[in-house]
Amino acid sequence: MQAEIITIGDEILIGQTVDTNSAWMGQHLNEVGVEVHRIVSVRDTEEAIVEALNNLHASTRLVLITGGLGPTKDDLTKHTLTRYFGGELVFNEAIFAHIQALFRQIGRDISHLNRDQAYLPDNCEVLRNDVGTASGMKFSRDGQFFISMPGVPYEMKFLMRTHILPWISNSLMDQDIVHRTFLTQGIPESVLAHQIADWEAALPAPLKLAYLPSPGIVKLRLSARGKKEALLPLLDDQEQQLRSLLGNSIYGTGASSLQEVVGQMLVEKRLTVGTAESCTGGYIAHLMTSVAGSSRYFKGSIVSYDNAIKVGQLGVSSHDLTVHGAVSEAVVTQMAEGGRLALQTDYCIAVSGIAGPDGGSEEKPVGTVWIAVASADKTVAIKHRFGQHRERNIKRSALMALDMLRHDLMK
Repeated sequence: MQAEIITIGDEILIGQTVDTNSAWMGQHLNEVGVEVHRIVSVRDTEEAIVEALNNLHASTRLVLITGGLGPTKDDLTKHTLTRYFGGELVFNEAIFAHIQALFRQIGRDISHLNRDQAYLPDNCEVLRNDVGTASGMKFSRDGQFFISMPGVPYEMKFLMRTHILPWISNSLMDQDIVHRTFLTQGIPESVLAHQIADWEAALPAPLKLAYLPSPGIVKLRLSARGKKEALLPLLDDQEQQLRSLLGNSIYGTGASSLQEVVGQMLVEKRLTVGTAESCTGGYIAHLMTSVAGSSRYFKGSIVSYDNAIKVGQLGVSSHDLTVHGAVSEAVVTQMAEGGRLALQTDYCIAVSGIAGPDGGSEEKPVGTVWIAVASADKTVAIKHRFGQHRERNIKRSALMALDMLRHDLMK
């Protein structure tokens, strides 16, 4: 089934607000078998909203609209849709009671603007919004369905999860869509494609492969449409073949992050880790502590951006800093070993490099990064050459460091 998304708001068009709603809806619609054909952002005017509705593709069956349902004068969506579908606004006592209850919870009085949010079209199905004051609305015309939701992300997601996605699955879909996503780290997309070229060429007809690259990570997504019971054995067989080709290069599946995978391995082995970071500035520690429950295995970080911290806190040799420089095997090894002792952990990850855009030399160009992982038994240090982009260098360094730890934990 084909869908279109219309986002309403001047704040989106001028870049003041990033449209994360469409990305979230696109992902979750795809999971239930709906193909998003087009995403359009329009101004907060009746003319722009009507033009978007009049220009829908003929094959579109589902239209999802976000934004413009607030209590202020520039929120025109409800009034525009009421006129567009030939209805009238009527006062909804049940919705008003809900709004009153929300305001009592926060100790506020209801203004006439908030009361007006209880006026809703008489020709729509009202979708009650338990987490906000703006109700969702569902219209239908000539076999097409139009659903209007607030632009506030958590309110939109509540309506999607509670009302819309279950309705789509139960009432509109006549086939299943199944995805299986495999996560790889450290292999460039072109190299990965070469490694699995023969396997990809031999995929059975119902299966399609998509490459989803980002800095340091490439996701491989297998998708199939049809009856779920017939698709699952095909996916199981292809997963087994793919794993035999890529082995430990696959670090996880689905939406798992590398820091989640590493964290779970540390929990299972009852081991702890810390970081000694220079060019990543604590980014590895940030990734690890973004995981709920990371206090079970992550003990702390020493951000040794300045060489004096490397010497004073991590025990790095001043002589080696002078002779080899901060971006060197000798220094990053001492950072990892000194960090493990200072933080009293089983493992320590250390990173020292030139993130850019300045600071490089002919011998050590921008993007040169040394990464070390130290344990009680050994320390492994590897040099990498990334690129010229500072932010990407930091992200790729952090992911590479986590993956080095993952490989050691697997042994």
